[in-house]
Amino acid sequence: MAKAHTFHIPVMGIGFTVDTPLKVSKFGIDSVISLVDDILLEKMRKMYCEKFELPYHEISNKIDDFRSKRITSYLNLINDLAEKTFEELKTKGNEVKEYINLLPDTSEIKKEFKVLTNKYLNINEISSWINKNLSMGSIDVNIMTKIDKENYKKGEKLPLEYNDAFAAIRGYAQSKLKSSLVLSAGMHPRLYGYMEEFEDFYPNEDGEIKKKIVLKVSDYRSALIQGRFFAKKGLWVSEYRIESGLNCGGHAFATEGFLMGPILEEFKKNREKLHRLANDVIKQALIDKNRAIPTKELEFTITAQGGVGTNEEHEFLMDYYGMDRVGWASPFLLVPEVANVDLATKDKLIEAKEEDLYVSDISPLGVKFNSLRNNTKDIEKEQLIAEGKAGSNCPKRYLISNKDYTEKAICTASRQFQKIKIEELKSKSLSEEEYKNEFHKITEKECICVGLGTSALLVNELDTKIEGSGVSVCPGPNLAYFSREMKFKEMLNHIYGRENVISRHDRPNMFVKELNIYLEFLKDKIQDAEKSMSVGQEKYLKAFSNNLNEGIEYYQSMFSEVKNRFEDIKSTIIKDLDDSKKALQHMFLQIDKLSVNTN
Repeated sequence: MAKAHTFHIPVMGIGFTVDTPLKVSKFGIDSVISLVDDILLEKMRKMYCEKFELPYHEISNKIDDFRSKRITSYLNLINDLAEKTFEELKTKGNEVKEYINLLPDTSEIKKEFKVLTNKYLNINEISSWINKNLSMGSIDVNIMTKIDKENYKKGEKLPLEYNDAFAAIRGYAQSKLKSSLVLSAGMHPRLYGYMEEFEDFYPNEDGEIKKKIVLKVSDYRSALIQGRFFAKKGLWVSEYRIESGLNCGGHAFATEGFLMGPILEEFKKNREKLHRLANDVIKQALIDKNRAIPTKELEFTITAQGGVGTNEEHEFLMDYYGMDRVGWASPFLLVPEVANVDLATKDKLIEAKEEDLYVSDISPLGVKFNSLRNNTKDIEKEQLIAEGKAGSNCPKRYLISNKDYTEKAICTASRQFQKIKIEELKSKSLSEEEYKNEFHKITEKECICVGLGTSALLVNELDTKIEGSGVSVCPGPNLAYFSREMKFKEMLNHIYGRENVISRHDRPNMFVKELNIYLEFLKDKIQDAEKSMSVGQEKYLKAFSNNLNEGIEYYQSMFSEVKNRFEDIKSTIIKDLDDSKKALQHMFLQIDKLSVNTN
């Protein structure tokens, strides 16, 4: 059955969308649950069992393979509850009308329903039509492949399949869900290989796949490499989810200056090639594995997300670049009917301006991270530093990865790690300013594996004794232009162009916004290289600058040629691109000057 909507709600943090499918899937909307925090999932399962008067049996950490079992149990519960609410919706006239009204106006289902109900009122015929045409949104899950810590029992390291990401794969694979697994944060060959062990990831003879694979990618080359890698294992990538490198929420994986527009253009031009290559490879792999060969070629969708904020941008991605759907994330943080956002955080998000939403270095993973300045977790962190207790007590340990000082990995945001680093820093003969800068680099790391889940506990009035009340939040820069709490219906009307919830008139086009963020990123990289630029840094900066320059030229050509799009702001876009070109030329000169000094 075709998707009801032309958008999906991507994963947001750890707890913000932990139960979003239960709220939106009955309206045919796909959304994504993070599988990072099994402790949070267990708490939410207990809460929902009590709320719906269902039996609850605790899965404690003393049980073998407790992480995967917690994940399976939570996903099964959400699946059962979501299916129940969807079946109930189909029996209630008002809710069916709400389902239909929320659909895009171009929806064939919407048009058919209008014709059917205007013709005459035959309850049996309408009921049959509803059962045939209304579909539930997919309950998808997300695994960050980099979050894959090793686990121990009684001091002994457990086998690889007990690593966090492996256990999450197993937990999802053993659930009753028929949905998609979104893999993000880069390629993990061993993890991908582990997926071969689960039947639900393989296509059957009819080409149906119970558990589909979705790859979050930043460029075509990555999609091609990973798509073929899976195909060689007999597994099919059902969706390539293109995300902006920096104009997004959560972790930001900057490309080497490749901008979203040119990346989408490359997918547009090579879509058929990608499809043909992957199909050829998977057929041979299935033959080699003596598995069923689908009677028709498998298909995939290509979607885009990151910084989309208007219906015009939404439609442009679909019409011009041929995207099958578009992801909308950060604005939903201001929709209480969708996301778990505590009152204090929501108020800060509503008031946030451009300078408050920034690409930070707070992630213990050492990857850039979009954050809200002075969120409550920041405040909690600064208080601990002031008390001489820098770092977290690391209650959940999901992001441990550093083995510089210990045999077992520890987290760079932990008190243990930061204490070692600060003592090491004190032994160096640094000036006051140098010490202050290095101290900040150490203590800037934040316990986001806890902070990104705490809001769900606060909203649902669950115990936060272990976690504390500090909340980390990871909105994209686009949220600066959404300045009030919104109702679910308002947000959907905004997406589909039936309403406008943005009151500001100075919001830049999504492509221009991303370009400006990349220019700021490059500016910071140049500053980092000012004291002593290595050959590697020089090569990186020049390649980055050249790619940005090509991106600007692509946009200048594209926006000049495209007709009946962005007409009211096109002159502003062209001027912004010209200004960006001048700023980039200045950076070229700076890089050349540093190169001369190096030589």
